Amino acid sequence: MLPHPLAILSEEETNIARNVILAQHPNTVIDFREIYLSEPPKAQLLEFLALEHSGRLSPTSPRPPRLALCQYDVIGNDRIPSFEESVVDVGTRQRVQHRVVGKEHHASLTLSEFDTLVERCFASPLFQKALADFDLPEGFEVVIEPWPYGGLDYVEEKRRYFQGLCFATDKRKNNPDANFYSYPLPLIPVMDALTQEIIRVDRPATGGKGEGLTEQTFKRDIIGHCKDSDYVPELLPGGTRKDLKPLNVVQPEGPSFRITEESLVEWQKWRFRVAFNPREGATIHDVWYDGRSVLYRLSVSEMTVPYADPRPPFHRKQAFDFGDGGGGNMANNLSIGCDCLGVIKYFDAVMTGADGSAKKMPNAICLHEQDNGIGWKHSNWRTGRAVVTRHRELVVQFIITLANYEYIFAYKFDQSGGITVESRATGILNVVNIDAGKVSEYGNVVSGGVLAQNHQHIFCVRIDPAIDGPNNSVQVEESHPVPMNAVTNPNGNFYKVNTETMERAGFFDAAPELNRTVKMVNPHKKNPISQKPVGYKFIPLATQRLLADPNSIQARRAQFAQHHVWVTKYRDGELYAGGRYTLQSQEEIEGVSDAVKRGDSVVDTDVVVWSTFGITHNPRVEDWPVMPVEIFQLMIRPADFFTANPSLDVPSDKNVSSRVVGNDCCRNSHI
Repeated sequence: MLPHPLAILSEEETNIARNVILAQHPNTVIDFREIYLSEPPKAQLLEFLALEHSGRLSPTSPRPPRLALCQYDVIGNDRIPSFEESVVDVGTRQRVQHRVVGKEHHASLTLSEFDTLVERCFASPLFQKALADFDLPEGFEVVIEPWPYGGLDYVEEKRRYFQGLCFATDKRKNNPDANFYSYPLPLIPVMDALTQEIIRVDRPATGGKGEGLTEQTFKRDIIGHCKDSDYVPELLPGGTRKDLKPLNVVQPEGPSFRITEESLVEWQKWRFRVAFNPREGATIHDVWYDGRSVLYRLSVSEMTVPYADPRPPFHRKQAFDFGDGGGGNMANNLSIGCDCLGVIKYFDAVMTGADGSAKKMPNAICLHEQDNGIGWKHSNWRTGRAVVTRHRELVVQFIITLANYEYIFAYKFDQSGGITVESRATGILNVVNIDAGKVSEYGNVVSGGVLAQNHQHIFCVRIDPAIDGPNNSVQVEESHPVPMNAVTNPNGNFYKVNTETMERAGFFDAAPELNRTVKMVNPHKKNPISQKPVGYKFIPLATQRLLADPNSIQARRAQFAQHHVWVTKYRDGELYAGGRYTLQSQEEIEGVSDAVKRGDSVVDTDVVVWSTFGITHNPRVEDWPVMPVEIFQLMIRPADFFTANPSLDVPSDKNVSSRVVGNDCCRNSHI
């Protein structure tokens, strides 16, 4: 059976694309970075989907070609890599597009480059000389954590660099999971990726409040004031809690969802497809509810993590976790641990090896149902009868690990027609060394000798609406107070709801004082009851925007993080809020800010809405050694899309597994 146009490339298709590229470059060294599905142009895909949804699709129906986007380096005689991109039609086994990416851009990083950094550090006389300035206790060894270099300073030569953050680990514990972040070292080796040489070792300052940005105040006994801070159960001094009893998710009759073609999900009245790519991770496509179109595509487009420590080289410390290395590339295998509960469907991904060959990534996405409290309830006080339903959700989840941090992303579909995009941040704080007894205005001391720097995590969700059809408009609704007056508001209780339709691509920010709401509507279809256009809405999360100065490199390369909502006109391939190439960028190029500058009309057309939100993370001691999750939820809800509560028909049956606790766990208090 032919694959669906939105299905990820199979291992066979990936290898076909690889072979086509190799044939185009005989007698040349090719280092592959990514091979993954180049999604069909929207116009082509909509024709196919129209046939599919009308039941007229047949084996002979025209299909968009299966295209593979191939990103790779061509290594010539001068050994200088040329970063190139090609699109291969895997059906015809032909290259249909090709371009050499300009030298002003850098390809996303690969884990092999990180491995090279670690190897070169330990072989570098320059690095060994820097280590000789410190005395490490017997039994401790150096650990190097590779990192993107960050935005290049304007005075730097435009070469490809990587840096390493250094720590020490206590090998005497005989446990590979001992927390080496407890012992930060003030050394940052920098590697030239072309020559694979360590070109310098930066020495960040370790002083405290009131001390300079560059003064060296550390001692030879560099970690003598640090202490163990472990998190794995077997290394906890007191072990784990003994009074926690099992809490199981049991579905004796199996799940309520159905999966076909390894990508089509049907649950309750929802129908959508799940896909995966190395940049965005899990993506959601062609979303319908009860036979009506809701969204064309939904994804986490980008995130940036800028740090606020001005001491060199920390001013460059800013990751783009999707653009720099690919969120999908860093995805976890979710079959281990307790990432998902209940009856679970796992989706595999296909990644690319350095030689271009396909490599299966098992269990990159998990799908499961979960209970999230009460869905709706009313008690009739006259009869004493209460009708209550549970708020059941279908969750599509993926988790990425980026060195110290974990990010958990979930798309949650509920029985009331709502979609929630949730991000959770956890893992281990990125920390640096601070002198004994000192505190800092650049962060918080969370353990002996360990400074957790202030920083932000700023996410951008890309929403491609299809509210009852592909052409939509965006309305901004606000609720304004009205001064008391004799004519319209004699008692002062009236407030006015203003609604404006955006005419041109643009941006705006959350305004909780006005309950500013974004509505994605179909101007041609009205709700028969309210007479308003059918739509879906969300309230922008009123989180802090990027704090870096607008003229800073941090800000210039992350324009998307400077406003909560962006509205643009759809263009094929325009998927990434921070631009296509973020590694070592100095400017945001081909991101949402450039799309807005076009000034396109966004009335009754194919629009895209980008929602930016995040965490200003000023660390607390309770975040150490592993931080409890920080949770943010973007709630996309129907707004006059239905003619009544769509979950009225959800059963209100009692849960027969629930029971009242016995006397063994409830005792009278003794004062």
